[in-house]
Amino acid sequence: AHGPDTGITTCQLHMRMFNDGDTIYIEPWRSKAFPVIKDLVVDRSAFDRIQQAGGFVSVNTSGNTIDANSIPVPKDDADKAFEAAACIGCGACVATCKNGSAMLFVGAKVSQYALLPQGKVEATQRVLNMVRQMDEEGFGNCTNTGACEIECPKGISLENIARMNREFLKASLK
Repeated sequence: AHGPDTGITTCQLHMRMFNDGDTIYIEPWRSKAFPVIKDLVVDRSAFDRIQQAGGFVSVNTSGNTIDANSIPVPKDDADKAFEAAACIGCGACVATCKNGSAMLFVGAKVSQYALLPQGKVEATQRVLNMVRQMDEEGFGNCTNTGACEIECPKGISLENIARMNREFLKASLK
């Protein structure tokens, strides 16, 4: 999804990154959930619908609202939430997955809220809604090959898929 270099998106590629005589394969994303509009242009609005299904935090703005910075967050949790929030929704994970799975993307979006106290209020509904929407969009299931993590230009970890699965299981049992 990112050519010969890691940690960059396709739109950051330059021809100087390739050697004379290299064979370059150009093809649209191969996912039912990312339909081809024309030539190499695909509709990635499925990601937007997944985020809209649960990617928010409610805030009561009337009265004496507690400042978010006054809630202690363990550094490890804050770091992991920040790393998950780095996901840019480029779709490289879906493009490289043999199943066309969006679980790395959804796992990152669920994780960025699940790790922080501000995201706890809607945690149950968030994960249920986002996973339901992911399924409705037609993304495939994860088989843990790890191709998504390798191709992700932001280095989003498979750990986020595991966290999403734990959050989903907890929410399903409530």
